[in-house]
Order: sequence, then C-alpha cells, then structure tokens
Amino acid sequence: MASDSTGVAIVGCGNIAARYAADLARYPEMRLVGAQDVLPERAEALAAPHGGRVYGTLDEVLADDDVDIVVNLTVHRAHYEVIRRSLEAGKHVHSEKPLALTHEEAAGLVEIAESRGLRLGCAPATFLGEAQQTTLKLLREGRVGPVRLVFAEVNWGRIEAWHPEPDGFYAVGPLFDVGVYPLTIVTTALGPARRVTAFSSVVWPRRTRLDGSEFTITTPDYVVANVEFDGGVLLRLTCSFYVPNGSTRQQGVEFHGDDGSLLLESWHDFDPSVEVRTPGRDPELVPPLREPWKGVEWGRAVRDLAAAIREDRPHRATGRQAAHVVEILCAARESYETGKPVELTSDFTPPAPMEWAL
Repeated sequence: MASDSTGVAIVGCGNIAARYAADLARYPEMRLVGAQDVLPERAEALAAPHGGRVYGTLDEVLADDDVDIVVNLTVHRAHYEVIRRSLEAGKHVHSEKPLALTHEEAAGLVEIAESRGLRLGCAPATFLGEAQQTTLKLLREGRVGPVRLVFAEVNWGRIEAWHPEPDGFYAVGPLFDVGVYPLTIVTTALGPARRVTAFSSVVWPRRTRLDGSEFTITTPDYVVANVEFDGGVLLRLTCSFYVPNGSTRQQGVEFHGDDGSLLLESWHDFDPSVEVRTPGRDPELVPPLREPWKGVEWGRAVRDLAAAIREDRPHRATGRQAAHVVEILCAARESYETGKPVELTSDFTPPAPMEWAL
C-alpha cells in the first residue's frame, strides 16, 4: 500500500456507486481517492462530498499512485476491459458482478491477477451478510443433515419500473444480472458445480421505460436452471425479470436436507429471517450470529480485500469463485440455447467464514 490507509478509486458512477462511496467513507482505514465516469458530472457528484478528485479517463485513474484498489462499477459489458486494464496497470480490483460475460474472459482475468500477484475480488458478496453467514454455519454444523436439494428464487421484477436506464440489465438478462447472487451463496456452501441443464423464455418482450418510451427485449427474461454438484446435490435456480419480488412467496434460498429444511428469506439483504423446519416440529427462527446490517453493506467485500492484503491472507469474495459462477451462467445459456446439459470444468476454494461466524 502507498500509505497507512488504502486508497480506492471508483470507476463507473451510476445507480449503485453512492452506496459504495458512503460505506467506504465510514471505514477509517480506507479513503476514497476519486471517481471516474463517462459522464464527468456523475463523477463530480460522487467525489465531491468525500473530497475526492475527478478523473477524466480510466488512464488517469491507473496513473495515480494513490490508488491501491479500483472498484469497478461500470455497466456489465465494460467489466472485462476495465478490470483487465486495471490489473495490467498493477492495481488490485474489486468489481461489481458479473466478473465478465464469458467464462474465457473471466478465467483470463483470474490468470492475469494471479500471475502479477494482485488481488481480484468480485460481487456479489452478500454471502458475507449476517443472515447468510448464520445459514452457512448451520450448514457446516449439519443442522438439517446432508443436503440433497436447494431451491433458489430470483424474482427481481421489472427493471424499467424503477431504473431510468434498464436496457443494460435486459441485454444480459436476469440470469447474469441477479442469478449470480444465490449462485455465489450456494457455491460458497457446496463448492464448485459440475453440470447444468436449463430452459428459458422471453415472457414479456415489449417494455416501457420510466420516460414512456417503449423497447423490445430479446434476451430471456425467465430462466430455470438445474445445477448439479458433487455428491449428487441439486440446485433449482429460477430467475425472472417479470415477477416482482413482493408479489410472490417464492423468494430466497432453501436448503433441504435429510433431517429438515433451512430457509434463508433473502439472498440479497443482510438481515432477513433464517428458519429451520423439521418434520413434526414447529418452525424455528434462528437468531443471527450478531446484530445484522440493515439491507446491504456494499463496501464489506472491498474492506475485506484491503484487510486481506495488509494481513497477507486470502480475501473472501474472490475472482476465482466469481469466474466459476460465470462458467455456470454461460453453461446455463448454452444449455437453454442447445437443449442439452453442459459440463463444468473450473474449480475454486470456498471462502473462509467471517471471524465472527466461526
């Protein structure tokens, strides 16, 4: 590190950037050095409250020795290029999800980082949340016995109902945009997946933006994937940009074992309910391992990455796991396009629990 604190620059100052910046500003050991965006006024609005500088280009960010970590919050299609250039400039990187849009690109980014001794982290990191860490601990302890089935529901609604620029989300679809959340939690619990079979459809092609203009989507807005893990464990993943989250009881992640079921109400927020259901007994709400963060602490994984560098230990939200999740996403897409199951080949080491969740 260049100084006693970790310098961070945010690249991409869209909808989620202010939440990252607010979290980073709370961490005394970190400082927001500056921000860069294709629209300079957005970078100015983000950097000004925190005393950060505004970079005109990505090259300016990468030339700044005060920047230790680049936090990449650009649109999906720009992730690979921004991450690659940042790593090649010698910067550690934490990126929003997905790591890339192809497994070849994602694996290539991991190789660049590892060959240069750099850290590559990636969202989603909601598996670091209090409810999720509580769930993972219960699974490690065998609370519901051997798990054989997992159900994950990603009904994320109609993006155009709340986001002023929904086109990028629909270009990649719900599988790549939000399917990554439960996939990251489940692979943290079960390790690498081995085989994927999927189906998809465009349920509602004609959409209307907040400004009243219409657009047509072609990427499936509904995907169902069956993901197979070692030992025969099966995950059924459902992803939708049609059904609003608040309009269905199908939500969260359910782990079903020989001795009962473990229900995590949300794969997104850090403070949902965790419930154990055992045949013949009343449902049991399990208290979180510590007081949960309300909603999502977006900077938690960036803070963990910075601490891992200083402490010379593995960080938790790794690029290698994110690349494996991208392989699952790409395999699902290949499967629903070809009508055939797809085998997976990549590996990763599941992340360590948080210190307070051991």
